[in-house]
Amino acid sequence: MYYYGFDMGGTKIELAVFDAGLRPVWRKRVPTPHDDYHLLLATIAALTHEADARFGVGAVGIGIPGVEQGVDGPLLTANLPATMGRSLRADLRRLLQRDVRLSNDANCFVLSEAWDEEFRQYPVVLGIILGTGMGGGLVVNGRLVDGANGIAGEFGHFRLPVDALDILGADIPRVACGCGQRGCVENYLSGRGFEWLYQHFYQQALPATAIIAAYRQGDLKAVGHVERFMALLAVCLGNLLTIVDPHLVVLGGGLSNVDEIYQQLPQRLAASLLPIARVPRIEKARYGDAGGVRGAALLHFTVVNE
Repeated sequence: MYYYGFDMGGTKIELAVFDAGLRPVWRKRVPTPHDDYHLLLATIAALTHEADARFGVGAVGIGIPGVEQGVDGPLLTANLPATMGRSLRADLRRLLQRDVRLSNDANCFVLSEAWDEEFRQYPVVLGIILGTGMGGGLVVNGRLVDGANGIAGEFGHFRLPVDALDILGADIPRVACGCGQRGCVENYLSGRGFEWLYQHFYQQALPATAIIAAYRQGDLKAVGHVERFMALLAVCLGNLLTIVDPHLVVLGGGLSNVDEIYQQLPQRLAASLLPIARVPRIEKARYGDAGGVRGAALLHFTVVNE
């Protein structure tokens, strides 16, 4: 049996085929039909049939940049207009004549990491993406926790906790979020938030890479900024760890490449946890850009191999 993992983004659709041992055997990328739903369906079908011609009829899993409203329900995909409000899973199941598994791309990320050969020993794995936005997911005993509405793991939409206001100042602007609320932690902890905070406190716009480079050179503003950000990350993550109590935390996204996070965060976290709690293992994601397709393939793998 072969497993097809699709990573569907705003600019490209990637398909990777995996064998029963989760070894990648074939991969292909094509541009995403950004505004044409029927062309998008045809594109996915063409990739699937091309893979079928090589490997036989495979199991299809798809990671999407959004959320499905119930099983076979319409999608919320703000960055992919072609699928907004469409019942993609049901349409593909009819078109491909097979079961189709579908989940948020952040869920696919954490599922891929939880099924790493070393990480499989951990019953509860929390994944957090610190990229342009902030997403995440939760895997328990190898299975995704989706929740009643399919939004389990949308950690970026926690509001700033009171101890975060002690760090940032009670008058910190409550930044408007795409979800319709204000003060969601995504707007402060993501890579975009990292840059926004620097501009807010120092009235200078710099990319995250430049801020980190200045930090490593001892620039006082950059040092102060990174210290403030690390404190903010610790108190926000501390609240989350108290709720979930994971054995392992895996970080992905651009900010996950900042090695100082893994050096400083465990020490800072202890003060934000209950006295009896131990800081979980915190690791950088191991699969990078390949995690999306691997996790999408695993949507089927974890069902078939129960």
